[in-house]
Amino acid sequence: MALASILVVEDEQAIAEMIVTSLEMADYQVKRAANGQIAYQMVLDNAPDLILADWMMPMMTGIELAKRLKREENTAEIPIILLTAKSDEDDKIKGFDAGIDDYVVKPFSPRELLARIKAVLRRGHADTEGKGLTVGQMVLDRSAKKASIAGDVISLGPIEFRLLEFFMLHPDRVYSREQLLDRVWGGNVYVEDRTVDVHIRRLRKSISILNHETMIQTVRGAGYRFSAENFTSE
Repeated sequence: MALASILVVEDEQAIAEMIVTSLEMADYQVKRAANGQIAYQMVLDNAPDLILADWMMPMMTGIELAKRLKREENTAEIPIILLTAKSDEDDKIKGFDAGIDDYVVKPFSPRELLARIKAVLRRGHADTEGKGLTVGQMVLDRSAKKASIAGDVISLGPIEFRLLEFFMLHPDRVYSREQLLDRVWGGNVYVEDRTVDVHIRRLRKSISILNHETMIQTVRGAGYRFSAENFTSE
């Protein structure tokens, strides 16, 4: 029985063939795209379980592909592993800011690649199939689109739910208004940056039971951060 479906986005023929052969031998379902533009259309037509994308490609880089997919609601949750010769910390930060899930630095062994793939798929499976996300006494049921605090269901609008879900999946990191617009609202929606502030206020009000609103912190001049570190319970 085949495992997950993987889209390999690599413009170098020899590297692509090596990767595809290794994945097929491990019983993955594999498709290949020669560049980011082709890959983007393939993902829209038939979303894979995971994407392996080279950083440096003509027409659309792996980073550009990741940013585009993470802005779309239907593709935002697809895990992406970036294949790159870049190993500097600043380059890695750029990748993670674009929403990628992991890095594999060239040259790499098929064994390392398969281990990274299994780890990322395992994390993604736990996120979508687990009992929910929990911080403090707050529980988010992603499949039922419901949230509760200390057993009491709280009322959240669609945007507030997506904001809270994003924050709980990405704790202890500062996100600017622009980044939140990209990741929560999506790339096809054009609203003012200050709209984020309005929905943050609504979300804080909704989760104010037992002081959970203190988890959403304003970082002056930078944006917002979700963290339980400074959470103050009554």
